[in-house]
Amino acid sequence: MRWYPKGYGGTRRDPDQVKRDGWHDEGVLAVSVDDDRLTWPERELVRQLAEKLYGKRQEDGSRA
Repeated sequence: MRWYPKGYGGTRRDPDQVKRDGWHDEGVLAVSVDDDRLTWPERELVRQLAEKLYGKRQEDGSRA
């Protein structure tokens, strides 16, 4: 049996588990505006919050 420091070796967590842990442990929310689990009003709220905090996204699809 080998010992690995936390974050090395072992099994990799899936992205949703990382987001869940971030919310529970740090109070950080990571959500996609395109998440199908959200209703239209919820997606719109996420979009509006993101624009307020970080500004509008580029419309041409390229990333800054």
